[in-house]
Amino acid sequence: MNKIVGLGNALVDVLAVLEDDSLLAEVQLERGCMTLIDKERYHRISRILSCMSTHLSTGGSAGNMIRALAHLGIPTKFIGKINAGDDYGRFFRESLVANGTEASLLTTDALPTGVASTFVSPGGERTFGTYLGAGGTLAAAELTPALFADGSLLFVEGYLVQDHELIMRAVQMAKACGLQVCLDLASRNIVEADRAFFDTLLSEYVDIVFANAEEARAFTGCESSEAVEALGHVCSIAVVKEGARGAWACGRGGKCHVDALPVPQVTDTTGAGDFFAAGFIYGLQQGYALEHCMRAGTLLSGHVVQVMGTELPEEQWLRIKADVASEQEIQKTQL
Repeated sequence: MNKIVGLGNALVDVLAVLEDDSLLAEVQLERGCMTLIDKERYHRISRILSCMSTHLSTGGSAGNMIRALAHLGIPTKFIGKINAGDDYGRFFRESLVANGTEASLLTTDALPTGVASTFVSPGGERTFGTYLGAGGTLAAAELTPALFADGSLLFVEGYLVQDHELIMRAVQMAKACGLQVCLDLASRNIVEADRAFFDTLLSEYVDIVFANAEEARAFTGCESSEAVEALGHVCSIAVVKEGARGAWACGRGGKCHVDALPVPQVTDTTGAGDFFAAGFIYGLQQGYALEHCMRAGTLLSGHVVQVMGTELPEEQWLRIKADVASEQEIQKTQL
């Protein structure tokens, strides 16, 4: 089986749980969004985090999705950029390799490995202050056809869209190598800031698009049920996630909605959308019908919101794999 290839910012998440949102106002971060920050602001936030209880986790949207797929037994590769000589860079690489992912990591010593300072509000919503560091220096000229040649699908995180040249080279190379292209819209504020370029990507290159309700509204001007149809007219498959309200999908000749997995408590929503995408793509790889791909997505996202960060214990992955595999058996009984 060819690899699922992820292209994204190689980031390490430093997570802190908030009692209220006063700190977000202090560091000037918009709740629920990803905000790019410079080195000076990163150091300021790091000083604040050094006085708090924090949790370290590998991060980045594409990286989260790829690692989850690897846990499900799908061959994977991640393309990104780190500082190989710092602790965060080593942590990121070791996490990929330990999960069986091919780490196609370019390196630089000019900047430290990227960090996403992640603040978890009451109820589990997360806010990111992202310092791209080394990851932000990944350049279009560094991408080669060999990086995509053994892939079947390229997953691109929308956070990279600020670098138009990089994204265009990646999707054009992927298409030339016969890969499908999957794009996650990433964040409402990013979609609003670069709406025209997203429109070009979706209409000309993207086969599968993932968005949450706010991102879908920013792109289409519609609420989820109508937005997924609008996106489905542009791409072969469109998915709009609504958090606790479930998700919509449009493609393969139909439209469907699935409920979210009931969970006793939401601890942290970091990685929920990325894990949903992993479950969904796993279903596609296994030939599941659209609804069962969606259910596989809700299974993964429902598990990750119950832990801090995106690292699940092996025994939990064993339960997830059994539950996801059962979707294929359920599908067979319905044929």
